[in-house]
Amino acid sequence: GGMIAPASHISPPFPSQKSINLPADGSLYSAMSSVGGHVGSIRRTFGSQKLLKTENIWLLSPQFAGASIIPASEKYKEEIYFFFTEFNKTARVDEEPYRARIGRICTVDEGGIKALLADSWTTFMKARVMCGAGNTQQQYNNMKQAVVLTAQDKRAGVMYGLFSNAWGRTVVCAYSIEDIDRAFSNSKLKGYSSSFSGNRPGMVRKFNNIKNLGVIRYYPEIEDVIRPVGVNPLDLPTDDQITHAVADIVLAVNDEHYTVLYLGTDQGKVLKVLHTIQDVFIISQYSLFHNEGPVLNMAIDSQKGHLYVGTAMEVQRLPLADCRRYGHTCRECILSRDPYCGWDKARRKCIAIPPGYNLRQTSPREIVVKGRNTTVFLPCPVHSFHATYRWEKDNCKMNYPCLFSGDFCVLGPVVNTPLKEGVFRCMATEDGFKVEVVSFRLVNDGRLISASFASTLGLSALLAGVTLWLH
Repeated sequence: GGMIAPASHISPPFPSQKSINLPADGSLYSAMSSVGGHVGSIRRTFGSQKLLKTENIWLLSPQFAGASIIPASEKYKEEIYFFFTEFNKTARVDEEPYRARIGRICTVDEGGIKALLADSWTTFMKARVMCGAGNTQQQYNNMKQAVVLTAQDKRAGVMYGLFSNAWGRTVVCAYSIEDIDRAFSNSKLKGYSSSFSGNRPGMVRKFNNIKNLGVIRYYPEIEDVIRPVGVNPLDLPTDDQITHAVADIVLAVNDEHYTVLYLGTDQGKVLKVLHTIQDVFIISQYSLFHNEGPVLNMAIDSQKGHLYVGTAMEVQRLPLADCRRYGHTCRECILSRDPYCGWDKARRKCIAIPPGYNLRQTSPREIVVKGRNTTVFLPCPVHSFHATYRWEKDNCKMNYPCLFSGDFCVLGPVVNTPLKEGVFRCMATEDGFKVEVVSFRLVNDGRLISASFASTLGLSALLAGVTLWLH
């Protein structure tokens, strides 16, 4: 008969990462999960700086879910965040004995003094991370994975956490890096009520005074709790359990940055999800594997434009810009809302946005339209009378005619083209060469904003004003 694998080889649905290694500026930072009798720790394990570690009392059997460098415009303020779940020994009988945490250290940390924290961090702090509906009992306390997207130099960005509850149900919560940073900078220390001398302990600086070292040694946790953006987990329209997550930041044709999440499920599917401040939208769903098994691993290669997805049995590669799947019309291409893709008017197909494409475009000027009855005119300065001018909307082959008035080609509302929200670009074509002259983004808004162009101005008065405004 067939071979039966011994039970010990059946891996748990979520293998916890035993250790996470993060190189930063010639140093190596390692987070070791608690295994067997080992306590678990966060260390600087290599580099020219002093090799430091967490004190044993700071971490309670941690299981690490990720780590990320949080850049800062001034190098000495750089921090590293560690994401983990720890055992909560004070949990009541009806509570889960887990707590999700963010730990933080500063890369400039050189340890304490001989008598106190000599080989330990002096900047370590940790915060409770909540993921669930408001303050309810329905909290997801076990952080399985954390993915961070940050701006290059600023302490801004987003952290996505994959959490599970006691029944193994999974959700994704999104957090603002700015919120986390603010909490670490401003929060009181949990359980500590006396005053500090000078700055609060745990601030980013090279030298800490002795009294503060004593405080941080015994009170490393902050009082503020980190809650997700929009309070609740992301509203993902799927019943599959999510087993792995990766994220990418995409500069789309309209010059906006978008977050795309790839979520692997226990059924071997991959969901490609667009996350904006307003909503969560599944762009596409893939079933890549012959054998249904949970997705155990994913990696993004942004340079080459691929996503690698692995189960226990097989590995598949997927183009990030998988644009052919969105049909053959401009409408389908745009409605897919896939920020990697755009409609190519010449070739009449949905294609990957070529690198550097956005450098040829102008940044759209935002115009806020108040109310339904406001008529909007968009002006485009005419530099050459040998060129043909036309307007396009949302990078689609929607040609709007011009209304010529003096040195302007004006887009006004025509019978069947009410100017709805979107990006309008004025294109000039001369000798077969097409350039963009100017672009506008129309936004509907209930509040009155002075940038709104009312028809009451009359066209000539408007254009006179616009000439000044465009220069």
